[in-house]
Amino acid sequence: MNPLLRLALLPRTVLETTNILLTAEDAPIGVTPRDIVWTHRKTTLYRYRSSKRTHDVPILLVFALINRPMIYDLRPGNSFVEFLLDQGFDVFLLDWGELDDSDADMGLAEFVCDEVDGAVRETIRASGASEISVIGWCIGAALSAMYAALHPSAPIRNLVLLTMPVDIRDSLYTTWIGRETFDVDEIADEAAVVPGPVVDWANKLMKPVTNYVTTKRRLFQQVEAGTADRVAFQAMNRWVSDNPPFPSKAFREWLTWMYKENRLVRGRMELRGHRVDLGNIDHSVLVVTAGADHIAPRHTTMPFFDLVSSDDIEHIDRPGGHIGLMAGSKAKREIWPDIVAWLAPRSGPVPLEESEAGAASDAAPASGH
Repeated sequence: MNPLLRLALLPRTVLETTNILLTAEDAPIGVTPRDIVWTHRKTTLYRYRSSKRTHDVPILLVFALINRPMIYDLRPGNSFVEFLLDQGFDVFLLDWGELDDSDADMGLAEFVCDEVDGAVRETIRASGASEISVIGWCIGAALSAMYAALHPSAPIRNLVLLTMPVDIRDSLYTTWIGRETFDVDEIADEAAVVPGPVVDWANKLMKPVTNYVTTKRRLFQQVEAGTADRVAFQAMNRWVSDNPPFPSKAFREWLTWMYKENRLVRGRMELRGHRVDLGNIDHSVLVVTAGADHIAPRHTTMPFFDLVSSDDIEHIDRPGGHIGLMAGSKAKREIWPDIVAWLAPRSGPVPLEESEAGAASDAAPASGH
């Protein structure tokens, strides 16, 4: 761009960039229609119904504890939920809710043995299926794997694990959290829940230039060039900025057991007196890693393959970061179809009687009431 023209347009560029940043919290996210299936404490299980259902096995989505699960349904046209529905799957989503001081007793066992267990049970009940597929992402993937290991007879046919930390040695997180001077107990003892903004701030400090400078500079350059996607930027910005409180008990256990003591890969993780033995996992498993992931780098996930007993296990590795892999602008073309291509043949067709009943219902005239 001509320097003089660039200077002349500077006030407009600054104003538009500022407007996009300041109004991001108003961006609509998570707008795909859904029904409430089950609630327990602060947890809610939602159901998204496919009008094109062709697969018998429904999908349960589980996300991390430090961000909202609406990343699965970020915005129309860029929603993993929307994509799965269009591919013929019924979808259920587990939302941990807004935890507060009354949830001080919520540790990893409560999330795995109560909330995930209840969600699996209620997904089966609501769908009428005999088995489900579980897709977990980040901490949600680890919690899902822990559940599958503790409940090998649970009605889970397929397990999809996205950017899951397993053996966290030699990772940026461990370099920071694992050192002796990082006192997890001092932080956890301060309150019943660790405020969401504190967790967000700490995570952003792992890549401070990218998170606090590069993102905004890139937006400014895109506005200047006339290529800024306001809708996409604001949806992601709103999601990134909305961090729920993290129960201090779960915070303490997650950081200590995973990053200071590395219990999961060592076979020393125990929940309610039962050892989390990943060798109990014999489901069909798909593991997805991201080449530029600084939260759960590929090498921290790969030991999982040596620990499970599944005969049907595959790995997909793609470029991208921890979140961008699944929620970036290229995800709809570069990773979602691969996940569906793996799930579809393992999810069975809808039983003929259900298909005929659905067709009859669709063909019936409206009652007018």
